[in-house]
Amino acid sequence: MTRKSTTDAGGRHTIRDVAAHAGVSASTVSRVLGGEYPVSTTTRTRVMRAVRDLDYVADARAKAIAGAGTPTLAFVLDDITGPSFAHMAHGVEREATRLGHLCLVCSTDGDAEHQLEFIEMMRAQRAAAVILVGGATDTAEYRERMARIADSLASAGSRLVLCGRPPLAPGTPVTVIEYDNEGGAYALCAHVLAQGHRRVLFLGGLADNTTAQGRESGYLAAHRARGLDPDPALRLYGDFTRDSGHRLMRQALAQGLEFTAVMASTDMVASGALTALHEAGLRVPADVSLAGYDDIPFARDLHPPLTTVHVPYEELGRLAVRTALGRTPDAPNEHLLLGTHVVVRDSVAAPGGGAR
Repeated sequence: MTRKSTTDAGGRHTIRDVAAHAGVSASTVSRVLGGEYPVSTTTRTRVMRAVRDLDYVADARAKAIAGAGTPTLAFVLDDITGPSFAHMAHGVEREATRLGHLCLVCSTDGDAEHQLEFIEMMRAQRAAAVILVGGATDTAEYRERMARIADSLASAGSRLVLCGRPPLAPGTPVTVIEYDNEGGAYALCAHVLAQGHRRVLFLGGLADNTTAQGRESGYLAAHRARGLDPDPALRLYGDFTRDSGHRLMRQALAQGLEFTAVMASTDMVASGALTALHEAGLRVPADVSLAGYDDIPFARDLHPPLTTVHVPYEELGRLAVRTALGRTPDAPNEHLLLGTHVVVRDSVAAPGGGAR
């Protein structure tokens, strides 16, 4: 028996269509979309799959999270505890408040399904914009998925904004805001090399992450610009955390790698590396120079203060909001690039204690 469609006067599927497609009641669909009552993971997955299959958009304005009449925008990131992301979130929240919008923050821990569910909820809420932050794995599948999300949001009157992520195909209704990742890393490594260092240990992030790739590319380009061929053994990979920096530095010392300077992919990685160097009885910069990336506030309070690359994270957040709210949802793609610069402090000096 074929169930009769219950599309509304505008030709859109209704909540009853979603319920029939998912094999649940309309009230269960309402609970899943409204987030008012707990439901099982299996039920939530079935409902959200039906929502996507039918391209259903609930008219949720009357029960919006923000309260009646309050426009919203969403900020989505993998890890809210990361200092750089926290500063970007601060910029988003302050600019959203200034412009009369409520900012909703979602931390996904890298769960793509969780991210998609949150985006669908924001689409249903008619959020003015959804801002996705952080590097990604730049594949054809990623670009196709992001393009579908951008089109879906635009159809509901929302705008997708990608911060620090790869741009999409021309014509996609998306705003991309990046900073010069590779250029910053190039300038930082060039500064280290200019002090006389020739063996610079690079503590990188995940190999398929676009942010990590950009910083490694800058490291390599700076060497090659000076006619140097960096030793592949001096490139170690982990993630962007303090614990990764500590672990990789201990590994480099245990392996007896020879280096006179360290370039860490983030300030958090640099802080872990600094602890490992101190634990090994090595002085920075007398024995080993050390540089980071991001210029998060505590970088200046390390001992010694950290030479690093300044990224305007708070301004990135503010710009993401201003740009998204200043564009029509279906406007073609827009790509903005912010500059970075090296902040010279006390952690980098000429080689003084011999190679490790």
